[in-house]
Amino acid sequence: MRIKQKLLTFLAAAAMIIGIFPAIPVIAATDADTSSAENIYVLYTNDVHCEVSGYPTLAAYREQLTDNGENVVTVDAGDAIQGEAIGSLTKGSAIIDIMNTVGYDYAIPGNHEFDYSMSTFLDLTKDADYTYLSANFVDLQTGSTVLEPYAIKDFDGEKVAFIGICTPETYTKSRPTYFQDENGNLIYGFCENNFYDTIQNTIDQAKTEGADVVIAIGHLGITGITEGWRSTDVIANTTGIDALIDGHSHEVVPDQICQNKDGEDVTLTSTGSKFANFGVMTISTDADDNVSITTDLVHPSDVNTDNSEAAQAVQKKIDNYNDELSYLYEVLGTADVTLSGDDAQGNWCIRRQETNLGDFVADAYRAVSKADIAIVNGGGIRASINAGEVTRKSLIDVNPFNNSMCIIEVTGQQILDALEHGARDLPGNSGGFLHVSGLTYDVDTWKESPVILDNQGMFVSIDPSKERRVCNVKVNGQSLDPAKTYTLCGSDYILLSSGSGYTMFKGASVLANKELPTDNEMLISYFTDVLNGRITAEQYGNIAGEGRILIHTDASQHPKDDIKEDPGKETEVPETKETESETESQTESETKKSETKESETAIPSDKNNNKTNQTTTKKNASSAKTAKKAVKTGDTTPIEPLAFTAIASAVVIIAITAKKKKNF
Repeated sequence: MRIKQKLLTFLAAAAMIIGIFPAIPVIAATDADTSSAENIYVLYTNDVHCEVSGYPTLAAYREQLTDNGENVVTVDAGDAIQGEAIGSLTKGSAIIDIMNTVGYDYAIPGNHEFDYSMSTFLDLTKDADYTYLSANFVDLQTGSTVLEPYAIKDFDGEKVAFIGICTPETYTKSRPTYFQDENGNLIYGFCENNFYDTIQNTIDQAKTEGADVVIAIGHLGITGITEGWRSTDVIANTTGIDALIDGHSHEVVPDQICQNKDGEDVTLTSTGSKFANFGVMTISTDADDNVSITTDLVHPSDVNTDNSEAAQAVQKKIDNYNDELSYLYEVLGTADVTLSGDDAQGNWCIRRQETNLGDFVADAYRAVSKADIAIVNGGGIRASINAGEVTRKSLIDVNPFNNSMCIIEVTGQQILDALEHGARDLPGNSGGFLHVSGLTYDVDTWKESPVILDNQGMFVSIDPSKERRVCNVKVNGQSLDPAKTYTLCGSDYILLSSGSGYTMFKGASVLANKELPTDNEMLISYFTDVLNGRITAEQYGNIAGEGRILIHTDASQHPKDDIKEDPGKETEVPETKETESETESQTESETKKSETKESETAIPSDKNNNKTNQTTTKKNASSAKTAKKAVKTGDTTPIEPLAFTAIASAVVIIAITAKKKKNF
């Protein structure tokens, strides 16, 4: 009885400590009791987007396992080489070099692996010491897969197959022209018309070759992804996959159990993005040859890297690249407020609503180009600008794709169609959601979108039987005229290459292109020359922006629409050869150190005095070893430490009273 009382006291105290102190560091098991040659450990990452700070930790964790004699495989599920200056300025080669040093075994291309051009990506695969896999990335001229569709590792007779699966959204989420010849004909594809059959055939081939376990590595995603191409869709329409490591939608999925075509359980997992976590998959086989798969997510800060030679080697590599790019840390000025891609609750929202960061980027494009209107797709904005010192890197990381810019001449009708296309997925996220400068608009999300797309996500037309969602469009305070001509500035990814499916601008007259600064050079020029090195609260103090984009969720909020437009009319889109692409693309030119000085007048502020300033709150990532629960996304209110302590203590007491034992 005394032992039970002491145990209760100890556990209650432990619960209180957990509520106050950070998580105890998680390290790989090193004692003989936990080591098992029967286990196979798969370490995995996805959507790192050049956040190199986590690689030393991953290398240390891997080293701890291998030193303990464990079977280890390290894989990446795509979008590793693009997202920050270290990737853009080296065209991905620095990231490949760092991943080589970590000791990766396999990777698959995400949509952003293609951002530096097809030829650049194919060259990078030759530089990688690990193997790129994809079952559905094919050369349409030969009918063959461009990469190996799968690979099998043999662990003392236990054969594990790794199958690569790319999202067909790559067509529109990278630059469409990279998958075409000079005449616009598709020469590369992603098997979108026989997607499941292609994957199933690959699974069957691997099993025929002797695979005991099949792990799919997919850059597919779940939320906000085209129906039919989601990881959950792939699982539901195939058999033979034992677990799927996912990427693309940046979701944190510790371990979700899905059912395949035969109703069998399949483990689905994903780590989030930017090294919020890395994953540890454990494949265990018992004496009766029954296989079990468990997954955990580990936060890099929870790993002990002391005295790790592997971590030191990776960090040295990173430091060398940082030294080469030291000029990026030059301080250009200050920000009185944070320009944020988050909403007031700390959720990344720039793909579904206006923010002060989106306003800033669009203002920069318009100020430097002197166009009537500027647009920027939310997927092209990748980082916030924190209050305090603003460096060159701070601005480059906002637009890391280094896109060429252009100015085109368009009609008001083309602009209406573009806004409608960008708003089609609201209230959900879309990389094509448009932030604007020189223009304001409203969106009625309670109406069904009238946008018609082809099977690759490209804009075709507006359904004349449906009402448009976008209304009350004004240019510098005046109602937009569909028949009038306007000058429009944006990335050539959107305006010239139909990125994110924006085909309505095809054939538009190009007024300027290659002679313009790149996207991030425009941000630098605007900040230094127009804002004189200071972002003020007066102009950008409201985290929700200046009220340029008003989103209505029901008819009672509908404003009077004074646009002179035939709702059934739409821009005629020139007939296009089938192509696919969607994310933020990137130009071949590298970011230059020199700033351009093309603007002298600041853009007037359109203050929305009815909005109050909001404060962004962020929560620290929790320890990955609590990962056996489903992810909740609804309640973002932080729990106070004392409240957490009380809850934790109560849980412990209830658990002991019920005499139940829980495994973690």
